[in-house]
Amino acid sequence: MKTTRHNKILELINKYPITTQEELIDYLRNEGYDVTQSTVSRDIKQLRLTKTLLPDGKYRYQASPSSEKGAKNNFRSIFSSSVISIEQAMNLVVIKTFSGMAQAACAALDMMSFDSIVGTLAGEDTIFVVCLSPEIASACAEEFNQYLN
Repeated sequence: MKTTRHNKILELINKYPITTQEELIDYLRNEGYDVTQSTVSRDIKQLRLTKTLLPDGKYRYQASPSSEKGAKNNFRSIFSSSVISIEQAMNLVVIKTFSGMAQAACAALDMMSFDSIVGTLAGEDTIFVVCLSPEIASACAEEFNQYLN
């Protein structure tokens, strides 16, 4: 649960200019996480989030390079424990996960920043990975399958 929450926090701070713990708590609650201020405070410390100055003079949370590296190191663990199957369909890779794990696995996948991936979309138990071509999708599916072994 903690790893999933940490991945969601990294996803949220990359997507939104979150400036306070209260804002982060609101975003997490909107995503279905029942968190307290002390939990979020601990998460911020563990993820080594920093605040950076925006052009408008406000500060926002940002992941330090070391926390992104940590998330990348966790990719194999999250991916292999969440994914059931991987299939290619033209330029798409369809990844089936255990129920409720697609978003965590997708967030971990997004942190890897694969150049050949145009975008990803996660539901409850399915991830769609859009690749540049069917050939690239085939190579991605093969690579993803290696993480399962």
